[in-house]
Amino acid sequence: MEAPRSSETRWSTVASSLPVRNVQDLATCSEELTEETLKRYIRLDIQDDEVLAERSGEVPVIDLGKLFNPHFAEEESARLSFACEDWGFFQLVNHGIPDGIVATIRSDIEKFFQLPLEVKSAYAQLPGDLQGYGQSFVVSESQTLDWSDMFVIIAHPPQARDMRYWPVQPHTFRKSIEEYSSELMKTAHSVVTVLAKTLNIDLELMGDKYVCQYLRMNYYPPCTTMAEKVLGFSPHSDGSFLTFLLEVNSVEGLQIRRHDAWIRVKPNPNALLVNVGDFLEIMSNGKYKSTEHRVTINTNQERLTLSAFHVPSLDGVVSPVMGSAEERSLYKTMGVEEYSKLYMSNKLDGKRALDRAKLM
Repeated sequence: MEAPRSSETRWSTVASSLPVRNVQDLATCSEELTEETLKRYIRLDIQDDEVLAERSGEVPVIDLGKLFNPHFAEEESARLSFACEDWGFFQLVNHGIPDGIVATIRSDIEKFFQLPLEVKSAYAQLPGDLQGYGQSFVVSESQTLDWSDMFVIIAHPPQARDMRYWPVQPHTFRKSIEEYSSELMKTAHSVVTVLAKTLNIDLELMGDKYVCQYLRMNYYPPCTTMAEKVLGFSPHSDGSFLTFLLEVNSVEGLQIRRHDAWIRVKPNPNALLVNVGDFLEIMSNGKYKSTEHRVTINTNQERLTLSAFHVPSLDGVVSPVMGSAEERSLYKTMGVEEYSKLYMSNKLDGKRALDRAKLM
């Protein structure tokens, strides 16, 4: 009889995605880039969205070192709180991950996506598993598709790893993934420690809210013919507690929804872009916001990123923590597994999943 799977190892089976054509392969076949071939990717409403001229300088920059420096901690913590309340995003500098580890993971991700399709396909998603090489959030044969490929693995805790999906090419990839994952867990703990103080929440209550980490490596091919009519990622908020984004090759594409318009974010090669996830919005009772974002496509350049989603233990629950007896709860208490299945088993659609967690 098979032993019961732990909460951590069950994360990979929360949802799965229907198989679709490899977008990187499609993008290289110029003769196939016709409107008929691309009809499942074309979005006629993109041009209706307003995109503001504001750039990355508007996104708050938080210095992790200052958060733990007695001379700057109070002021920097206030900046962090403002960023989470007003933006839901911030650029984290002096994040503590050694430059060599960052450089190696960037190089290995680029090399992986340069491999022939038949080599990458050895790590293809298996039915019923969100890990592997392919796509996510494809739940019907008729939905509009995103112009991207991705490669997902669970990296933490170690007992949740499925080594079938850990590439042996390039030869340093497994080591670089493990080193980056380990260092990022330390960074996440530091950020959560400060967030707990800014929310006046006991750190122990947050102890199981970011213990699982899954890494999604994102590849957005250029679209030479219709870049303005496709999206690399549909508008959505993240079904995480916190998300840490590493820009691999500094090609612009991420946009944040703010005041009913989209703001372009210029990559900062020295920072991690951090955003509030749905679970943190619930726990903070709406004080900290999980903000909608999307990815646009470049005409001539590919874009590569590494998203690290820090999520709660699947057996846990997330409840709003009120600051006073008079404060009204705005969200339901949600089981993590219940919410994650709701989020992962539907196509991306703004903050629709989080809306289901709100109290009327």
